[in-house]
Amino acid sequence: MPKLPLKTLIVAVGFMLLAGLAAAVVPSIEIAVVVAILLLTVFLFAFEVVGVDVAAVSILVLLGLISSFSDALGLRQPLVPISELFRGFSSNAVMSIIAVMIIGAGLDKTGLMSKLAGVILKLAGNTEARVIPAISSTVGFISSFMQNVGAAALFLPVVSRISARTGLPMSRLLMPMGFCAILGGTITMVGSSPLILLNDLILTSNKALPVEQQMETWSLFSVTPIGIALLISGIAYFVLAGRHVLPGGEHDDMTQASNTLQYFQDLYGLDYGLFEVVVPAGSPIIGKLLDDFEKEGRVRVVAVLRGKEDLRIGPGGLARDIGIEANSVLGILASPDRLAAFASTYQLKVREELETFAESLSASRAGIAEVVIPPGSELIGKSARDVWMRKVYGIAMVALHRNGETMREGDGIRNLPLRAGDALVVHTTWEALAHLEKDKNFVVITTEYPHEESRPHKVVPALTFFGIALFMLLFTDVRLSLALMTGAIGMVLSGVLRIEEAYQAVSWKSVFLLASLIPLGLAVETSGTAAWIAQQTLSLLGGVPTWVLQLAIAVLATLFTLVMSNVGATVLLVPLAVNIAIGAGANPAVFALTVALATSNSFFLPTHQVNALIMGPAGYRVADFMRAGGIMTVLFLVVMMLMLNLLY
Repeated sequence: MPKLPLKTLIVAVGFMLLAGLAAAVVPSIEIAVVVAILLLTVFLFAFEVVGVDVAAVSILVLLGLISSFSDALGLRQPLVPISELFRGFSSNAVMSIIAVMIIGAGLDKTGLMSKLAGVILKLAGNTEARVIPAISSTVGFISSFMQNVGAAALFLPVVSRISARTGLPMSRLLMPMGFCAILGGTITMVGSSPLILLNDLILTSNKALPVEQQMETWSLFSVTPIGIALLISGIAYFVLAGRHVLPGGEHDDMTQASNTLQYFQDLYGLDYGLFEVVVPAGSPIIGKLLDDFEKEGRVRVVAVLRGKEDLRIGPGGLARDIGIEANSVLGILASPDRLAAFASTYQLKVREELETFAESLSASRAGIAEVVIPPGSELIGKSARDVWMRKVYGIAMVALHRNGETMREGDGIRNLPLRAGDALVVHTTWEALAHLEKDKNFVVITTEYPHEESRPHKVVPALTFFGIALFMLLFTDVRLSLALMTGAIGMVLSGVLRIEEAYQAVSWKSVFLLASLIPLGLAVETSGTAAWIAQQTLSLLGGVPTWVLQLAIAVLATLFTLVMSNVGATVLLVPLAVNIAIGAGANPAVFALTVALATSNSFFLPTHQVNALIMGPAGYRVADFMRAGGIMTVLFLVVMMLMLNLLY
C-alpha cells in the first residue's frame, strides 16, 4: 500500500472520531459496527487509498471476518450470514452486467455499433457540444424501455467508435452517456428496478390502509414528464458545464490509431493526410484509370465508391485498372498542397471531412502501417506493380525506405524491384494487416493497431438473440439476468463471439466492485442501521412543511442508494414514506414515487451499476464522480422536486 499523504491521514483520524461518536449514540453494537464500516467504505472510495475494486473486496472480507467471529466480538448475530457473503457474485445485478457486456461485444463484432456511431456522427458532427447531446439523448430514450445498465453497456462500443473517429477522449463522453442512461430510467415505469417495484409496494401498503386512504397505482407513462425534464437537465448540464467538470483523460489505444500519421511524419518526413473528394459530372478525370493519374498527381487512392454500392477498399477491391465514373467518391492519401493541385487540375470537390468513408477509413478500421520485406520473401526482385500489391494484399504503398533514403509516390516506387530489408509505408485496413502478419513475405512492424475481426455475416443471429433477450425483458416475467444471459449465450452458440472473446468483453473490475458491495447493503438493512438512520433523520423534521418532508425523504433515498442497492433502498423507504405522508396529510402515492425516483440519483460515487461499468474503460477516478456527480445530484433533486410539485 502506498504511503498516505498527511492530509489523508488527518481525514482518516476525523473519520475514526466520527465513528467513535456514532458508536456512543446508536442503540446497538451491530449498528455501531456497520456505521463504522460505512464510514471506512466512504473514506476508501473518496481518497482512493487503494483501487475501488480492491477497497470493495476488502470491505467484503472485513464483513465476513466480523460475521465469522460475531460471538467473540459480542454481536447478537452476524452482520451478514456467511452463506450470503459471496451471493453478490451470482446476484441478478452482477450476472446482468456480465450478460450485457457480452451482448454489447457481440453487436459490436458484427459492425452494428459502428454503423450506429456513423449515424450519430453524421447527424451531430464531431464536436463535443453536439456529440454529447446526440449520444445522451439516444441512450436516455433506449434506457426508458430497458434496464439502464443494459442501455449503457450497449452504447459502450458506440462511444468507443465515436471517440476513435472524432479524437474526443472516452472520459469526455462516457460519463454523460452513463448519467443519462440512469436519467432515462426515470422516463417510464419500466425504466428502472425501483419504478418497476413501486406498484407492488403500493399494493402491499394498501393492505394495511383503510379504504379511503388506499393509493392508486401508477401507469406506464405517469412519470414521463418528470423523466424527460431530468434527462434534458442532465444533457444541458454536460453541454454547459462539461468542460469544467469532466476529466480530460487520455485517448485509449484505439483512439491512438488516429494519430499514426504523426509517427510517420516524424520518422519519414511524410506530410500526408487522408482526404475525401467527389468527382462531379464533367470532370476531366472521368474515364481515367488510377494508373493514369496517381504517379503524375503524386496522390494515392485508398478507397473508391462508384455508384451507391460499389465500394472498393482492401484486398480484392482496388487495383490500378479501376476506372473513374461521374459522381464517384475517392479516398485519397496525399499532402495538402498536392491534393489542392490535383483537385484543381481535375475539377474535384474536396470535402471538409470524411463522410462516405467515415467508417471504412476510420482509425478503428484502417490507417498507416510499416512492413518490411524479409530475406527469403518471394517478393524480392519483383515490384509492387508486378504483384498488384494493392489488389492482392490490400496495401497501398505510399513510401519506400531503402539505405537511409525515403522515396515517395511520384518517385516511381511501385516500379522498383523490392529488396530484402526494404521498409514499406503503406495504407491498409487493419483486417488486411492482421492477415499480413501470417504471410512469410512480410514482417509487420506496426503492432499497435486494433486487432479486430469483424463478422458482418453474423448480423442476423446477433440481432435475433438480442431481440429475444429484449422481448423477454419487456413482455415476460423472466428474471432480468436470465433474459440477458439467454442473449449472451446465444451470441456464443451462434458464432457471433468466441467464448474467449466473451470473457474478454467482461470488465471484471466492475464485477468485483458490485458483487463485493452487495453484502454491505445487506448488512445495512438487516442490522437495523438503515431504519435507525431514517427514523433519527425524520424525527428531527416534525412540524415542517410537507415539501420539506418530501425533500428529506428524497435526500435519504439518495444517500441510501449510494451505499446499498436502489431496490433495497426503495423497499426500505417506501413504507416509511407512505406512513409519514399519511401522518402529515400529504399524498402517500406521491411520497412513494419520490422514493422510487430518488433512488436513481446515484451519481456521487461509482456504486451504481452504470457508474461501475464506465469507470474502467474511461479511466475515471472516484474524485471524478464526486466532482461531476455532486452537482448532478443536487440538480436531480431540484428538478425532481419542482416537477413532482408542479404535477401533483
